[in-house]
Amino acid sequence: MQGFTEDAYRRIHNRLVGGVEAYYTPFIRLEHGGLRSKDLRDIRPEFNEGVNVIPQIIANGGNEFRVVLDTVLKDGYNRIDINMGCPFTLQARHGRGAGILPHPDKVREICDIVSATPDVRFSVKMRLGNESADEWKAVLPILNDTPLVNVAVHPRIATLQYKGDVDMEQFGEIVEQSAHPVIYNGDVCTLDDIRRIEAAYPSLAGIMIGRGLLARPSLAREYAEGVEWDEHKRLQLIRRIHDELLEHHRSVIPSDDQLLGKIRTYWGYMEPTLGKKAYKKIMKAGNLKNYLLAVGEVN
Repeated sequence: MQGFTEDAYRRIHNRLVGGVEAYYTPFIRLEHGGLRSKDLRDIRPEFNEGVNVIPQIIANGGNEFRVVLDTVLKDGYNRIDINMGCPFTLQARHGRGAGILPHPDKVREICDIVSATPDVRFSVKMRLGNESADEWKAVLPILNDTPLVNVAVHPRIATLQYKGDVDMEQFGEIVEQSAHPVIYNGDVCTLDDIRRIEAAYPSLAGIMIGRGLLARPSLAREYAEGVEWDEHKRLQLIRRIHDELLEHHRSVIPSDDQLLGKIRTYWGYMEPTLGKKAYKKIMKAGNLKNYLLAVGEVN
């Protein structure tokens, strides 16, 4: 996820807790005609040693996709994920992410390149649509005709962002009609959530967790162990990841103000885990000293 699961977070999470089969990078895209240097740095093999990383590409059609793909493949990757699900207006209005779903011709352009690149294994992450929950119906047949490892589905439309209920009826139709293994994504926050989805859809190839793992970094490990951790153990892990991430950022960020702005994003999804009072104290700390005092109360 943009601004959260960069290379340092992935390395630290993988080493301290793991439980995750694969880490997908924040999406890599064209901006002002070129690729952002921070995106390219994030996928460099030397920053991802020991971590099963899958670069994620976002594009509005074949031309963009080809440029980004050719650049990413220079780092030796043979596994790529294609983002057709990002709901944010800044991308969708330019036909990227979920914004490509109302344009099956653009989806086909990308899929034609996928079909012509047999040495690379591709997957797709998508939503039901951008503005309409039936836009997937014109896209899925194209994906079915394309060699893919799997299709991950977040069963909302983009304009809902992360609000409202997920549409499990539409998701069930996709599971039935997909020629590829399907992965579920969306509102996975607890061990019970994972078990409930698995029980309802036993043919699933997996479950993708985003915001839920940022709020509860132990979640995948708890699932792997089959045991729910107690609150103290979860908070201990949260502090360990934070402290190592802080030391990493401290080594590359020169000023306290910049460091505070960077490290504070770590807590962005953790209000349900910390409680409102502790969360607000961390997020409203005006300087690094007060921030560290607030973080020190998390135990």
